[in-house]
Amino acid sequence: MNAGPATGRPSTKERIVTAGAELFRRQGYTGTGLKQIVAAADAPFGSVYHFFPGGKEQLGAEVVRTSGAAYGRLFTAAMEAAPDPVTGVRDFFAGAARTLVETGYADACPIATLALEVASTNEPLRQATAEVFTGWITLGTAAFAAAGIGARPARELTIVLLAALEGAFVLARALRSTEPLEAAGESVAARASALLGSPDAGRG
Repeated sequence: MNAGPATGRPSTKERIVTAGAELFRRQGYTGTGLKQIVAAADAPFGSVYHFFPGGKEQLGAEVVRTSGAAYGRLFTAAMEAAPDPVTGVRDFFAGAARTLVETGYADACPIATLALEVASTNEPLRQATAEVFTGWITLGTAAFAAAGIGARPARELTIVLLAALEGAFVLARALRSTEPLEAAGESVAARASALLGSPDAGRG
């Protein structure tokens, strides 16, 4: 049920998690049913409970943690590929904007989508989203601190980055425009530049 490495096809579990991530990101947690997920994953319905005995809630937590790790790697890749943190921030927001356009403004952040829905109603999923956000804050803090920003301002910068990114996603999807992501990216980049003492701090 879970095999497929010999053919290069993702395992049944991987397909279910991937399908869940895409559907939760586009339709939300409450708006997505298990039947939709298994259909998108090309998997038998019973396989959901084989891999996730806790049903949709357990699958949702797995999607949150898996997607969170993937998004963390995107941030790390953007920062490592850039010549400096300021450029890395701009590139990260630009990449998010490109993904939105390429997917017809459907693919934003699945973590924020679920967090908004479940924060007050589902404690296990709230905890899963909190774990991911905490991990992102730790990751970003380390990256900015390594560039020479003090630990506390590096943490604050990371929180500002995340808040700006998630808010920009909401506006961009509603407006069908990348302008919110572009503006947010420049704002966070300017803050990073100021903290680094770069002449680029005044870029407007």
